[in-house]
Amino acid sequence: MTRAKPSSQRANLQLAHELRLPLDTVTQAIAVLAKRRAGKSYFGRRLAEQLHYAGQQVVIVDPKGDWWGILSSRDGKGAGLPIVIFGGERGHVPLEPSGGDLVAKLVVEERVSALLDLSLFRKHELATFMATFLEALYRLKAQERFRTPLMLIIDEADAVAPQKPQPNEARMLGAAEDIVRRGGQRGLGCTLITQRSAVLAKNVLTQVQIMVALRTISPQDLAAISAWIDVHGSPEQRKTLMDSLPSLPVGDAWVWSPGWPSDAGIFQRIHTLPIETFDSGATPKPGEKRTAPKQVADVDLDAVRAQMAATLERAKADDPRELRKRIGQLEQELHAAVSRAEHAPPERIEVEKPILGDADRRSLERVATAAEAVSARVRELIQLLEHMPRSKATATTAPPRRTSTLSSRIAAPPKPNGGVQAIGEGERKILIATAQHSDGVTREQLSILTGYKRSTRDAYVQRLRGKQLLNESAGRLLASDAGIRELGSDYEPLPTGAALLQHWLRQLPEGERVLLELVSVEFPQSVSRDSLTEASQYKRSTRDAYLQRLTARRLIQSTREGVVASKDLFD
Repeated sequence: MTRAKPSSQRANLQLAHELRLPLDTVTQAIAVLAKRRAGKSYFGRRLAEQLHYAGQQVVIVDPKGDWWGILSSRDGKGAGLPIVIFGGERGHVPLEPSGGDLVAKLVVEERVSALLDLSLFRKHELATFMATFLEALYRLKAQERFRTPLMLIIDEADAVAPQKPQPNEARMLGAAEDIVRRGGQRGLGCTLITQRSAVLAKNVLTQVQIMVALRTISPQDLAAISAWIDVHGSPEQRKTLMDSLPSLPVGDAWVWSPGWPSDAGIFQRIHTLPIETFDSGATPKPGEKRTAPKQVADVDLDAVRAQMAATLERAKADDPRELRKRIGQLEQELHAAVSRAEHAPPERIEVEKPILGDADRRSLERVATAAEAVSARVRELIQLLEHMPRSKATATTAPPRRTSTLSSRIAAPPKPNGGVQAIGEGERKILIATAQHSDGVTREQLSILTGYKRSTRDAYVQRLRGKQLLNESAGRLLASDAGIRELGSDYEPLPTGAALLQHWLRQLPEGERVLLELVSVEFPQSVSRDSLTEASQYKRSTRDAYLQRLTARRLIQSTREGVVASKDLFD
């Protein structure tokens, strides 16, 4: 069989004889759900191939290392798709747990189709990589110049968006939720493939537009699928689908998309067409000799390395640590130039009056010119550093910025009192926490927000009031205008609405996060305290301690029925 060449000539995606989807599928959110060996990854592979043949960008996340065969033809004798593999045993480029941000920049800025093989990562390394990768991907796609279609296919998606995340997985889950819920506006589609629907985060699963359900037999997984139907489907469709799921043949699937791509939507049983690349994820059979592909697609690795180098240079140019390092180097060069000028022996010349000769003048002019150039560069870099956006996730805990004596002379504007308004790390933390609440905070809330004991908190508050950076009125503390100016780029207001909810879900300790998530899912309805105890398995005293802290942060409110999430998290 002759494979079609990757081209934008394909106007749709043929996944089955009975089903062709429009190219708009690339920016949709899709869930592919099935038991083990029912054909879910096979369906995902067919979708990836069709998108590539239609000229669309595809990025595949492969935690198990099963997708590498996509580079070869179905029989292994020809070339497959020229997709760059990062990581794994067969990767073109090695992958580090700390490299998520760099890979996201490469994928977005260079429009590289890629396979991210995470099979060699430990569980905590996978969470580290995916958190930074997904956050950077979502952030970069917000820029208009990068809003081109990209389908992100995540196999074993429950490992990336777990229903019960560990503390180190909260950021990763929050980033995955952002992409599934709001990624379409930024050109980001997402396909989630999992054999355990029950352990895929419900906040993610219920938000997908298209559900592809293959054979499923576990009661817990069937219940998760049923929850999606409660949101999107009708009782008649529910019965038709749910009755057939446990006995579907391998490769058969229900494709369900209410209201898309037309008002009539899709509710159709199909059989997935064969994939056109090597099935490297096939389960070995007893006595079968596994053959390796003899040919793989030609990937221009020199171009990839050049793109990576350019991306790395841009990343370094935007990195505050690199800027500070460069400023230090320039300061050393300036000091060295001045020192050489001060200690250089002047040329001896015979004159009647003590005036500088041409040689001395030229020498000093060269030093002055060099010093001026270095100083200008230092000022430029400091200005760039001052205007760089800071991460909201670290705004309340960022240490005070320390500028060198030279940097202060060049860049820092004079304070009203003619000196430097220096505040320590503890004072800065108190000031930031106060500034992020425009209507002020109580001292008790400050203790919750910063973690400081009463005596420590009050000592910092007293110092800040003495410096006129903090005001107190009617029992509430507010940052003064001078306090806001003092923080400069160390301070960013809290986000609003759903972004505020995601901010706190990433920042809160596990206990508070779990309860806030349970309460926010039911908004605007109240949740009884007994229900929270049952869902979280926390003791009553532990539950009440966490709720007290959430109330102090003004994230929940008490009602007659129990507690309800603050409407500020949704407005």
